[in-house]
Amino acid sequence: MGSPSFFSPYRHGFVRVAAAVPKVKLADPASNAAAVLDLVRQGHDQGVAVMAFPELGLTGYSIDDLLQQEVLLDAVEAAIASLAEESEKLSPMFVVGAPLRDGGRLYNAAVAIHAGRVLGVVPKSFLPNYREFYERRWFTPGAGVAGKALRLAGQNVPFGTDILFKADGFTVGVEICEDVWTPNPPSTAQALAGAEILLNLSASNITIGKSETRRLLCASQSARAVAAYVYSAAGAGESSTDVAWDGHLDIHEMGALLAQTERFSTGPTWTLADVDVERIRQERMRVGSFGDAMALAPSAAPFRVVAFDFAPPAGDLALARAVERFPFTPSDPAKLRENCYEAYNIQVQGLARRVEASGLKKLVIGISGGLDSTQALLVAAKAMDQLSLPRENILAYTLPGFATSDRTKSNAWALMRAMGVSAVELDIRPAAIQMLKDLDHPFGRGEPVYDVTFENVQAGLRTDYLFRLANHHGGLVVGTGDLSELALGWCTYGVGDHMSHYNPNCGAAKTLIQHLIRFVAHSGDVDAATTALLEDILATEISPELVPGEQTQATESFVGPYALQDFNLYYMTRYGMAPSKIAFLAWSAWHDAGEGGWPVGLPDAARRAYDLAEIRKWLELFLKRFFANQFKRSAVPNGPKISSGGALSPRGDWRMPSDAKADAWLAELSANIPR
Repeated sequence: MGSPSFFSPYRHGFVRVAAAVPKVKLADPASNAAAVLDLVRQGHDQGVAVMAFPELGLTGYSIDDLLQQEVLLDAVEAAIASLAEESEKLSPMFVVGAPLRDGGRLYNAAVAIHAGRVLGVVPKSFLPNYREFYERRWFTPGAGVAGKALRLAGQNVPFGTDILFKADGFTVGVEICEDVWTPNPPSTAQALAGAEILLNLSASNITIGKSETRRLLCASQSARAVAAYVYSAAGAGESSTDVAWDGHLDIHEMGALLAQTERFSTGPTWTLADVDVERIRQERMRVGSFGDAMALAPSAAPFRVVAFDFAPPAGDLALARAVERFPFTPSDPAKLRENCYEAYNIQVQGLARRVEASGLKKLVIGISGGLDSTQALLVAAKAMDQLSLPRENILAYTLPGFATSDRTKSNAWALMRAMGVSAVELDIRPAAIQMLKDLDHPFGRGEPVYDVTFENVQAGLRTDYLFRLANHHGGLVVGTGDLSELALGWCTYGVGDHMSHYNPNCGAAKTLIQHLIRFVAHSGDVDAATTALLEDILATEISPELVPGEQTQATESFVGPYALQDFNLYYMTRYGMAPSKIAFLAWSAWHDAGEGGWPVGLPDAARRAYDLAEIRKWLELFLKRFFANQFKRSAVPNGPKISSGGALSPRGDWRMPSDAKADAWLAELSANIPR
């Protein structure tokens, strides 16, 4: 096979994994092996690299004393030999559960098979022997078994809990059911030894509420081990004499659920997902405590690494995982509301604490009628309420310039009145004209020249007035610029909208700001008229309103769609991904407008698709602007970190030199994205 296509997850550090449950026939290893093989063939057709099957799946878990019958155990070994032989031309490495003998002992084991070869056998470390479980009646615990080998399928096969399975690009660890329920699961040591993909072969019967506990265990282990965790539990065909089975399958990555199936299927079922192994490695590198744990808790016995060759399919392969189009604003309405609640209150608490610490009683803020200043005013009003200070102590100014529209000016006034703050209009045009005259700028001589000086004179004057007003009234200037603007450098440096005494918006991306305003609008804290006003502000095109003319000066025509630029920001700064991988993820999320995956209340203008050429264009611009404008981020005012997606304060999440160049990132983008 050749190199994977750009449009294949394998090209970008993903590995396709699956969890599967055949319909078991009790005490019939040959039939069960055939059922396993049928699912492995399906996995092969779908480009799967690793598959996990249930505990004791070649015999059934619930056969009790039949587990120690010679006939059965001989049939198990024959079935394993058959699986090895029949899988010779199949690409997935798959792991099945089986009872296996070693001398005078019987082990509950996981058998890894790939392309005609038994790779190794991992015994179950911890055997449950309480309530409905009594595995010690039949099995010997595998804990401590290391460095051994078994004769199986005509091969000498590595046997022990000290085995990892490694292909080019990923490493797999295996544990069995009860192992993950213990305080120190074997998969923890496997992860610390380098396994990024952890498999759990389980039988785990079902009782009320148990499935949620299992998901919690799997999710927490994947988060704690900074790994993918693939879980497959027994289901259809197991005996219902005393317990029941639900065929629980799920796949987690670093705490997040990637895939699951409906439980209680009456037939075979399976699910797959693309695990981002590259992201797992990045996160382990980034989280220093993971490396510290590796150094402080070395395995009692060194792991044996069993290598196998996996060749991913060369053609296109659709990404098998959900990618949020808006990583700062999840599409699930309940989670979005929870995120907005937390973000809004982080902003409020941060500003309230700064006011309290400063000893000042007044806030000064500029209101444009746009998104950012609207959110900042909502936060300021709530903070003053929390401090039991009158809202009249918020000194709000609308500062119209040469291109201020009637709509935004009207909305600014309406908002200030609705919030009950002290509202003043201060026209900056006379001062701007005087400054342009002093600069000998053509506009000062009556010529319609609208260059960057013309724009920044207005932006600078607005902030200069606010600081002097704060001096005059004994107040604190509240900033309005957001995280997206900081990333793109879309702010006037120094005494411009770049600066304030405290900026509650600095950790909120533009796409999040919109939902924070909508959250307040529909929270019940404002009246119907204010809700309608906030919705009108949300519907207004984003513009700096600095250049006069009939056509609105649309911000996104200069810096790109915030939907894409926030996506780029998230994956570059949070996970350190290469530009080509970011582009692949953006294409996977955005190339089809579809119907699902949109946060509630999103404007129609944002509900569109982007092809790879557009994605590349705006990503290239993002990289150039992001690197060129670090000097602005190196001097930002204080403000709270809001999202796990990160912040850009040099005192917090993001540190980089102002002199760094984007050349290597641009070269990677150019070399790896097809035109």
